Amino acid sequence: MKAAALLLAGSMALAACASDEPAGGSGGGGGGGAEAGGEDLRIGLAFDTGGRGDRSFNDAAVAGLEAAKEEHGGEFRDISPNADASNRADLLTQLADEGYNPIIAVGFAYGEVIGDVVEQYPDTTFAIIDSSAAEVGADNLTGLLFSEEQGSFLAGVAAATKSETGHIGFVGGVETPLIQKFEAGYVAGAQAVNPQIIIDRQYISPAGDFTGFNDPARGKLVAQGMYEAGADIVYHAAGGSGQGVFEAAADAGARAIGVDSDQYQTVGDPRLQAVILTSMLKRVDTAVSSFIDSYVDGSVEGGADITYDLEQDGVGLATSGGFIDDIQDTVDDYRQQIIDGEIEVPTTP
Repeated sequence: MKAAALLLAGSMALAACASDEPAGGSGGGGGGGAEAGGEDLRIGLAFDTGGRGDRSFNDAAVAGLEAAKEEHGGEFRDISPNADASNRADLLTQLADEGYNPIIAVGFAYGEVIGDVVEQYPDTTFAIIDSSAAEVGADNLTGLLFSEEQGSFLAGVAAATKSETGHIGFVGGVETPLIQKFEAGYVAGAQAVNPQIIIDRQYISPAGDFTGFNDPARGKLVAQGMYEAGADIVYHAAGGSGQGVFEAAADAGARAIGVDSDQYQTVGDPRLQAVILTSMLKRVDTAVSSFIDSYVDGSVEGGADITYDLEQDGVGLATSGGFIDDIQDTVDDYRQQIIDGEIEVPTTP
């Protein structure tokens, strides 16, 4: 996704925050309808830890929001959690009270609170990224899920194929089942190429401590240790902390793999851009824009989950920079094996 699009999204979001329009919106558990388009469409977005500007997960959601606004008009507002992310439920209720509809919760951590919120606002349509709506059972909530392990498998294939030392690494933001899907796929992909490959793995923070998604300094320290130990490529699934991984790679004269967005395009620093071998694309932008499309046309499937995988191009590898052009046939071969069911990618390490 292009940096310009993100900047444009930022300016529009600021305008939405400053809006004096009265709270309104239309639609509900049934999924909006044609009347939800145009000036009446008011979309609310509650960010994950790190908020706008992480150049990864949250900014991918912004890009999807901007694409939907360009298609349907209307306005949007985005808000971020506080330092310890204890106000997630408050963010969702704030958006609902202000009349935003639909409302999108960005990140699995909202799964702990969204069930109570959607029950309080049955006439508002919600979506949550990376958490199951089917488990909640509310007909005004849709889950937007991804096969992160499949895209990460391809990242592992790329790392193992391009590694000159036979030693690579993985940096996770927070040790949770979701991020472990990235780890599991990456390890499986690398070992499919080279069963003897050495793979260092470390998380920035333990489960329950979400600071690991927004601490570039700690991300840099973790990655530095891997490069000093002999790794020449490190894949991060660490949100805003990935900036530190890129800095460590640049200092070491090594390579890194980005996540969620095409970070070659979003990192904003030519020195860091030069070390990004590829990025595992998690098309949060597509999921967000498609959900809003379905809200506008009245086809939202409440109470259900939508999973974006390799076959749907919901995950994959970025090719910006041309650094994996020479191994694209290898990557494509493994991709097709996964789609055909010949390879079943694990979801746990």
